[in-house]
Amino acid sequence: MPAVVKEKQAPDQQGFKKRVYLYRMEYHFIAIEGNIGAGKTTLAHKLAQHYNARLILEQFADNPFLPRFYEDKERYAFPVELSFLAERYSQLKDTLLNRELFQQMIVADYTIIKSQLFARNNLGPDEYELFQRMAEIIRTQLPRPDLLIYLHSPIAKLQQQIHQRGRPYEAQIADEYLQEIQEAYMQYLSHEEGPILMIDTTWTDFNKAEHFAQLTDFLESGETFERRSLFIK
Repeated sequence: MPAVVKEKQAPDQQGFKKRVYLYRMEYHFIAIEGNIGAGKTTLAHKLAQHYNARLILEQFADNPFLPRFYEDKERYAFPVELSFLAERYSQLKDTLLNRELFQQMIVADYTIIKSQLFARNNLGPDEYELFQRMAEIIRTQLPRPDLLIYLHSPIAKLQQQIHQRGRPYEAQIADEYLQEIQEAYMQYLSHEEGPILMIDTTWTDFNKAEHFAQLTDFLESGETFERRSLFIK
């Protein structure tokens, strides 16, 4: 990636004046993951705007099975997971496998692994085995993110943010379901290759300039790591 020009305030003898400095962004493809209501889309929007990056957002609203799934999980689990897998692959493929589009920095608010994590929690053994075979074939065809950011939030905060965004079909999501998804992510992250940046968002609000700046300053620091925890408050 070419160096990015950014303005920053720096002190001098006359007070604070703007100084332009250069930094090199090491991450070409950043993906954000986390539980339902963790704030993935909010952060993806802000990072894409900050770095003038191409933005990939999950198109969950177009899934006709999702509202039915929350009403009858056993009946609609397989079609909802299969349709999500197909849509996520199609959307990621169109950008990540397009050489012209892939020249630009990319920020996504999900990865293809999301399908497997939710399916493991929602499907029965036979259905999951079939789903897993299909998902693994698809997963190998897509490039891995250069950086995976995982947003970890307590269940109470997840519920608060879910209710704030006001999607009717999410109104009855139970704490137990969110906890199961949380555990699935933690199990996956425990053996997934890095670099992975885990952010405890208990007291974090990326709409606050000072919180967002803590993240971008870290991303621009040039620090190399496989796994790193970041606590922003």
